[in-house]
Amino acid sequence: MNALSQYRVRGRRFEALSWFFMRFSGLVLLFLAMFHLLYMHLYLRVEEITFDVIVQRWTGPSGWFWSLYDLALLLFAMLHGANGGRWVIDDYVRRPGWNMVVKSVVYLLSGLLILMGVMTIFASRLRPETEINYANPSI
Repeated sequence: MNALSQYRVRGRRFEALSWFFMRFSGLVLLFLAMFHLLYMHLYLRVEEITFDVIVQRWTGPSGWFWSLYDLALLLFAMLHGANGGRWVIDDYVRRPGWNMVVKSVVYLLSGLLILMGVMTIFASRLRPETEINYANPSI
């Protein structure tokens, strides 16, 4: 077995795991998104939802559950989307150099969005005693 064939075997295994991840994450996302939709739109009512309501949900008595729920929704959605984007890039960007550049941009943006989401979800838990005026945050 030469070096190229070893790479192909690893590549096939990665692609198989990627394929299973897409099926698993799609199923998990279906339930997470449906519950999120029903809870946010029917139980909380859309017109009542503000950022303050969301922060109170994250810092309230069941705040850890909602923080982890929103984190799971964020991670599954971003990783599912980035993995699907990788497949689309492989289908349409044939030149290896451009393929790597476009994938790098997609991975970088995905990583930044995940980081921003994690910071948003858990920033309110780090300083729960601080009152933040969301209408005018500079005060």
